[in-house]
Amino acid sequence: MVIQSNMSPKAIVDVWEITAPIFVKFNVPLTDKTLESIVDSDIVPTLLTELNAAVGSSSATCIEGG
Repeated sequence: MVIQSNMSPKAIVDVWEITAPIFVKFNVPLTDKTLESIVDSDIVPTLLTELNAAVGSSSATCIEGG
């Protein structure tokens, strides 16, 4: 599964605890709101890249729709 902007920081950390320090680095609170609603749109791509790198996930590791 690829971490996406429509996921909440809280849900991401619940599944992948290793991502918590990345949210601290980007000053993102662990809320139930989606990343796209609480993080500046200029920052979201970089944040997602770091999160997915931390969990070893990319579009190459996942199939579309699942």
